[in-house]
Parts: sequence; structure tokens; C-alpha cells
Amino acid sequence: MTVLSGRDLHKSFGRTPALRGAALTLADGEVLAVMGPSGSGKSTLLHCLAGVLRPDAGEVLFRDVRIDRLRDRECARLRRTSFGFVFQFGQLVPELPMVENIALPLLLEGRRRGSALAEASEWVSRLGLDSVWDHLPGEVSGGQAQRAAVARALIARPEVVFADEPTGALDSVAADQVMELLVDTVRAQDASMVVVTHEPRVAAFADRTVIVRDGLVAQSVGAR
Repeated sequence: MTVLSGRDLHKSFGRTPALRGAALTLADGEVLAVMGPSGSGKSTLLHCLAGVLRPDAGEVLFRDVRIDRLRDRECARLRRTSFGFVFQFGQLVPELPMVENIALPLLLEGRRRGSALAEASEWVSRLGLDSVWDHLPGEVSGGQAQRAAVARALIARPEVVFADEPTGALDSVAADQVMELLVDTVRAQDASMVVVTHEPRVAAFADRTVIVRDGLVAQSVGAR
């Protein structure tokens, strides 16, 4: 079954078109890689599918709900509860220690602080971050920060994870570790994932890869 789809998506920034009728479907439990040259529209496509940007035309459906028509508050709650996000540089809150960064989605949904931190502590142990649980993001390595970002994205058990160049700031060893963690946990939680990348070794973790060119999904590379 299809969990997420974008149909005939158009998006421009000023007079510059980023999407020109892109279409994409994501199946339940699928890990999908989106590749393409710089400026092709792949990140814009991800942001439209995730409800971060509203397309100028076309539609985005999540479980048959038109999320492109949701009000801002409804869309924000959807992103907190059903979607998870991992970005290239983690985007952890610099003033919060690692364990609180991981717990943040639960705290934003009203979970009691003690309960949220207890669940985040389980992720800290699972990801081997025990030695830095109380450190600020600026005090840890890039690989450690990105593992915390993965935990933050997955702690609320989202149905879809969106990853935009999640290993772009890491060396090859740390990149492989982060991708293995991300894909294995997504599969264990029966979630789906869209990962934007320019690296073939990252795309190799996916079940299927599509190529975006000139604002269109131009090619599907096929199953893993």
C-alpha cells in the first residue's frame, strides 16, 4: 500500500522553477533514495512531501489525506507525530544536552519530562552515547551528533522518516554507521523513509532509487 504520494508537483522560488510536475510514491515499509544533480529539485521535492513547503500546484497525500491543504497548525502537528526528520548537519538545539535533544519530540507533544528523558536515555545506551549524554552538541563528534539526530527523528515512532543528505558531513566510516542505524531502525519500527543523497553508497541502502532532473522524477533505478 502507498503511505505517501506527490502528484504533479510544481514549486517555484521567485521566477526560478524547482519542481515542474514531479510525481513520486512511497510504499509502506519502503526505503526510497532520491538522487540527482545539484539544483535538480530533489530537496524541494522532499520538503513538499514532508509538508515543510507547500507546492504551488499538485497534491501531496499521506494516507489519503491532502496534507498540502492542511492548516499550518495541523501540518506542524503531523510533522511532530507522524514524520521524523534527519538533516545533513543534525540541527540539534545547541543549548540542550544530547539526551534532551533526543527527548525533544516527546516533550513537544506534552510528555512528562521524567518519562521523556527516561525513554531518551534508552536511546542513548542503544546508540553508544553514554559518555556524551550530558554534553552539548558542540562538544561531540559529527558522528555522535548525527546518531543523536537519528534517535530524535525516531523516538516518537513516526510512520515516515525524511532524511536530507544525512551523511553529507561525515567521513565514510561514520556515514556507513549512521545509515545502517537509520535503515535498521526504520525497518524495525515498520516505518518508511525517503532519503535525499548524492552518494551512491548511501543510495545502496535503499530498496529503490529515483533520479530527479530539472524538477521531474526522470528515472526509477529499481529494486535493491
